[in-house]
Amino acid sequence: MYWFYIIVFIFWRILLIWSKHTDSNSRRKVRLSEREEEMKAVVFDMDGVLFDTELICMKAWIAIAEKWNMPGMEEVFPKCIGLNANDSRRIVLDAYGEEFEYPRFRQETADWFQEYIARNGLPIKPGARQILEWLDGTEYTVGLASSTRRSSVMSHLEQADFQKYFSVVITGDMVEHSKPRPDIYLLACKALGVSPTQAYAVEDSPNGIRAAHAAGMRTILVPDMIQPDEEIRGLSSKIFKNLEEVRQYLADLDEKYIRE
Repeated sequence: MYWFYIIVFIFWRILLIWSKHTDSNSRRKVRLSEREEEMKAVVFDMDGVLFDTELICMKAWIAIAEKWNMPGMEEVFPKCIGLNANDSRRIVLDAYGEEFEYPRFRQETADWFQEYIARNGLPIKPGARQILEWLDGTEYTVGLASSTRRSSVMSHLEQADFQKYFSVVITGDMVEHSKPRPDIYLLACKALGVSPTQAYAVEDSPNGIRAAHAAGMRTILVPDMIQPDEEIRGLSSKIFKNLEEVRQYLADLDEKYIRE
């Protein structure tokens, strides 16, 4: 009987050691899996994230609306933030009627915007250059997904000397429907060669957050003109005040996984 208890005790100890070893390996695998799933790519929106251009665009729309005697543009414009020209068109026509000269309106607002930038320069968001430079020294692949047309996007990137930081640039005229639908982010992730679950999306607008969340990405919100409501807070993985906080968050994550 004495030997029976000895054998049971030894067997119990073996099971305990094996269980701890298995649990440790399991946790290590989970951490490695999280590292692989979360740390491969960062995809930025442009207007309102890298450049402080949403407010200028709103001023352009309001200025031309006043010129054309169109009341209520202050309420119409925010609905278009994050949308491409095709989807914005529908909102404007719903507000001002099917006979509204939308192409001419957009051309005049674009001219007003470009004249403003020519006079005052392209305003870069605080921390934008720093986070892009930091990412350039990491293993992240970096993309851009903007609902703005390609000619304007590339012009902005070239003026700021930002184009060198992006492996992929996806623009609003490359998809039929842009944000809040996920198409533009799905296309960006495909071009980067990563699963949406392996990429962060850095956004400023509700429509952008809806799009990135629908694509299955990890959403980071840096609010610009529109503060998040309960819905958008629920769709945002993280919310930060500025891009420096985003950079610090990613740097802290990197350091954490290196230590572990």
